[in-house]
Amino acid sequence: MADSNSFDEQECDYLFKAVLIGDSAVGKSNLLSRYAKDEFRLDSKPTIGVEFAYKNVKIGDKLIKAQIWDTAGQERFRAITSSYYRGALGALLVYDISRRVTFENMKRWLNELREFGSSCMAIVLVGNKSDLTHSRQVDEEEGKTLAQVEGLYFMETSAMENINVEEAFLQLIRKIYETTIQKSLEAKLNEPIPPTIQPGKEIISIDDEVTATRQYRCCYR
Repeated sequence: MADSNSFDEQECDYLFKAVLIGDSAVGKSNLLSRYAKDEFRLDSKPTIGVEFAYKNVKIGDKLIKAQIWDTAGQERFRAITSSYYRGALGALLVYDISRRVTFENMKRWLNELREFGSSCMAIVLVGNKSDLTHSRQVDEEEGKTLAQVEGLYFMETSAMENINVEEAFLQLIRKIYETTIQKSLEAKLNEPIPPTIQPGKEIISIDDEVTATRQYRCCYR
């Protein structure tokens, strides 16, 4: 993937919103920080409310601007974060492999995501902190099984050691892109066919209306 800074001041073809969800302290903020800025902090504090970051990605000949929202995992903020699912095209559903309770809560988060989010949302299940091998409480096979049952994509990551972090986000963005293209093709196939002109009828020429694809400015804030 090309350096995101090289895409500054260019126009992007797509703007995708995605969210990070899961219990508090599973490493959502560090995953985003590692992906967006290649930074990791051991003293990272819990997210309050919602924060977000941008990342520009090239898929084929298309430039995509991913707007990734990091949501608070604490119970008292759930009423706030639920509204941010709206408009999201994808989600990273994150648990901590060294804390089984965070894995057991995945179904609750998944139910909330499906309640407030889009029915065709791309979802990647992420088992974070894979570097904590001696503290592991959730086997990798358990994650794979849950993902298979729920129809999700799965990957284990380590934000601290930078293992599979970029791959997890890229997988999510690719799935969003594929879904977007598929929906666009289906919309074109479902467009009404113009009525044929019957013989003997007068033909009136009307200038075609040209619809321009809206472009977003790719810039960092």
